[in-house]
Amino acid sequence: MDNKNFNRPESFKNKKQKRYNKNKKYHNGKKRTGTKLKAGSDKKLREVFNRIGIPENNNFKADDFQQEAIDLVPHKDCIVTAPTGAGKTWIAEVAMEKIFKAGGKSWYASPLKALTNTLFTIFANKFGAENVGILTGDRKELPDAPIVIGTTEILRNHLYDAMHEGKDIDTDYVIMDEAHYLGDEDRGVVWEEVLIYLPPRIPVLLLSATIENASEISGWMESIRKKKCSIIKAEKRPVDLYPLFLHPSGTIFPFFEPLNDKNKTPSKKLYKKVQKFISNNKKHSLSRPGGLPPMGHIIKIMEKYKLLPGIFFLKSRADCDFAVELCEKNGLRINEKKRRQIILKLEELQEKHPHIKNHPQIKFVISSGVAAHHSGHLPPWKEAVEELMTHGLLNAVFATTTVAAGVNFPARTVVLSNSDKFNGVEFLPLTPTELHQMTGRAGRRGMDKIGFALILPGKFMKVRQLAKIFAKTADPVTSKIKIDFSMVLNLLLSHTPRQIETLIEKSLASYQIHESGELKKDFRRKLSFLSHCGYIDEKDSLTFDGTWASRLRIDYPLVVAEGFRTEIFPDSPVLLAAIISCFVTDREYKDELLSHRSIPKNLKKEYIKIKKNLGPFFELLKSNKFDAPVLYLTPAVLTYHWAMGVPWEKVADLTEIAEGDMVRLFLRTADNLRHIRNLTEVFPEESSAASEAIDLILREPVITN
Repeated sequence: MDNKNFNRPESFKNKKQKRYNKNKKYHNGKKRTGTKLKAGSDKKLREVFNRIGIPENNNFKADDFQQEAIDLVPHKDCIVTAPTGAGKTWIAEVAMEKIFKAGGKSWYASPLKALTNTLFTIFANKFGAENVGILTGDRKELPDAPIVIGTTEILRNHLYDAMHEGKDIDTDYVIMDEAHYLGDEDRGVVWEEVLIYLPPRIPVLLLSATIENASEISGWMESIRKKKCSIIKAEKRPVDLYPLFLHPSGTIFPFFEPLNDKNKTPSKKLYKKVQKFISNNKKHSLSRPGGLPPMGHIIKIMEKYKLLPGIFFLKSRADCDFAVELCEKNGLRINEKKRRQIILKLEELQEKHPHIKNHPQIKFVISSGVAAHHSGHLPPWKEAVEELMTHGLLNAVFATTTVAAGVNFPARTVVLSNSDKFNGVEFLPLTPTELHQMTGRAGRRGMDKIGFALILPGKFMKVRQLAKIFAKTADPVTSKIKIDFSMVLNLLLSHTPRQIETLIEKSLASYQIHESGELKKDFRRKLSFLSHCGYIDEKDSLTFDGTWASRLRIDYPLVVAEGFRTEIFPDSPVLLAAIISCFVTDREYKDELLSHRSIPKNLKKEYIKIKKNLGPFFELLKSNKFDAPVLYLTPAVLTYHWAMGVPWEKVADLTEIAEGDMVRLFLRTADNLRHIRNLTEVFPEESSAASEAIDLILREPVITN
C-alpha cells in the first residue's frame, strides 16, 4: 500500500476537506507559507541540550509522595496533587489492588470518555478483563465487576438511585480522577454532588495535577464527611521542564535566564535576548499577518536539536488542519524507513476503522509525519493519531488545547503559539491550570531526561503575560454548583425540601463563601415551578408525573417530559431520534443552508408539530427566567438520514459542520434516548422506539469497535 491507496478521488476529496477546514482563506492558493528559517541555538543552551536523551535506569521505584499515599489508601480519604506524568494513576492501581484482593469493589470516576477507555484497557490488562467493567454513555460492560471505571455523571446517577431505593451504593472505594473538574463551569456540579452524596463509610481518593487550594478542599470534605482527609502533594516534575523561545531568525533562546548553578532553581526573569526582542517595536514575526508560522521549517529546527516529537497547541481547528498542509508546502519529508512504518501501522488501523482510509490528511501523515488532532475529527481518526504518536511514528501533532486534558500523548516538546484560549464564547488569557496541563505533556517519564516548552512569538503570544503565568501555581478550585430541575426531581425521590436545603448547606459554595442563601432561593424557585406544572403536590412530594420525569437525567428534562404529557412524540424510531436531537444541541445551526430536498416531509411535519405544541411551555419557562432550548431543524435532518442508514459521507455532505461535531450530536442524542428507554412502564411504545433508535445511531464511525 502507498500514498495513493489512501487518497480519495479528487472530486470527492474537496467535499470532504471542507468539513475539516472552515477557514477558506487557507485553501485558496493565495496563502503564503512563510520564509525559510536558519537553524541556530544560543550558546547558553549547549549544556541543556546535552541533557537530552533516554534515562539509563528505567526500573520503576516509587517516589516519596507515592509511598506516602499508598500507606494511606484505600482506607482513608485522600487528595493527591502531583504534576502530570508523576504517577498518580499508579497510586490508584495500588489502592484498587488492595480492595480487589480483600474481595471488595472499586469505582474509578473519570471526566473524559477517551481517558475512561484508555484506563479501562490498562486496568483490564492488569486485573483481568473479567474483573473490570466500564460504564460510559456509549459502553456498558460488566457493571457488577469488582472494578468499574466510568464517567462521573454515571457515578452520580448511581448515587441518586441508591438514595431513592434506600440502599447503600455497591462499592467500597471511589477514585475521582482529574479532580480539578470540581471547579469546571459546566460539569463541576457533578463532582460536588458525588462528594456530598457519597456515604462517609466509602473512602475517596481525589487525583489532580492542578489543585492550588487542596487544603481548602480537604477542609470542606472533612466538614461534610466527618472524617480526616489527608493531602499528599508533590511539586517536582518527574521530568524537568525547560522553556525555550524561537526567534524569528530561527535561533532558539532560553525563555528565562538560565538556571543558577548554585541552587538549580529556574529564574523567573526573561532571558535578556528575549527581553530585547519583545522590547523592539520593529520586531519581526514568524508569520505574516493572518498566517501561520512556517511549521515545516520549525519542525526541521526542532529535529536538528533533538526536540521531537512535539505537540503544537494552536488557536483553532482550522489552524491545526492548515498547519498539517503547511508542513508539506515547507518541504518537510520523513525518511523511507519511517514512511514504511507509518503505512504498515495505518494498514493495521484501517482494518479496525475503515473510515480513516479516506481521511484527507492521510497523505500528509505519510509524507511529512504530522497530523491534526481536535474535536472536529472523527473518533477513529483521533485514535489513529494517538496510536501513531504513541508508537513514535509522528514528528508532531497539531492540536487544540482540549488535548491537554486526559489524552496521554508522548512528546519531548510542547509548542505554544498563543497566550490565550477560546472558551467557546471568547478568547481569554491562559490560566495557570491550563498552562500546567499543556506543559505537562512535555517530557515522557522513562523516555526523556528533560522536556521542553517552545514559545513562538506572534500576534497572539503576549510573552510577558505568559512568563507571569509560568511563574504561578495552579488556580484555586472554586465551586460551580448550580441547581437544575433534574437535580431537584431526583433529590425529591428520597428527601424532603428541608432535607435538600441541608444538602445545599453542605456544598463547597457554602463552605467557601459561608452563605447558601442564593442556592436555597434558586431551589425554592424551581420547587415552586415544579408545583405549578404538576410535578409535585401540595405536600412537596413528587406526583406520578414527577416520579417518571426524574428518570430523564438530561439537559432539558421538563421539556421532554412535557412532550410526553402532551403525547406529541412519534413512536417511529427514526422520527423519535430526529426529534430528540433537537433538544440536545449546544450550538447554533444555520437552518437556511439546508437543501429543501434534504428535508423529508414526514420529518418536517413532526418538527412543526413539536414547535407548535411546546411553544406555550417554552414561553412559560422564559417568563419564569428559566432556559428553554432553541429547536433547530438541522440536527433533526442529520439524525434522520443517519438513522435511516444513509452512508456517513452523504450525511456529512448535507451540512457545513465538522464531522466530530456531528458525532457528538448523535452521541448526545443516543444518551437522551437511553433515558427515554428507561420509561418502559409509563411509555412502553416510545421506550421501545428509543431502544431501537439507539441501535440505528450507534454504528461506525460514531462509535468504534
